[in-house]
Amino acid sequence: MNRKTNTIIFILAATVFNIIITMICFLLLIILYSQILFSLLPDNSVAWALPVIFILAIVAAIFIYRALIKVFIKKVDMEKYFDPIFKRNPRANSPPRQP
Repeated sequence: MNRKTNTIIFILAATVFNIIITMICFLLLIILYSQILFSLLPDNSVAWALPVIFILAIVAAIFIYRALIKVFIKKVDMEKYFDPIFKRNPRANSPPRQP
């Protein structure tokens, strides 16, 4: 496969992987909440607990995802197998125009 195809596949796979990590974190936090805090907190606490759990799941997934991507980047030569996602603007490095 060429580098452009590898890049697209990597982005799609990494996105799906990030979504799966977020769902796993959300389910684990829901289980922890139901086992530990649900009986300790009043009944109306679920109204604020679910959004907080969702945000915590996203934050946890970001940290896990970043750590795993760093390991992946160390093990794989990114320049060899992937195209850059954003290319540099050739005009940004050129000298300014003279009037």
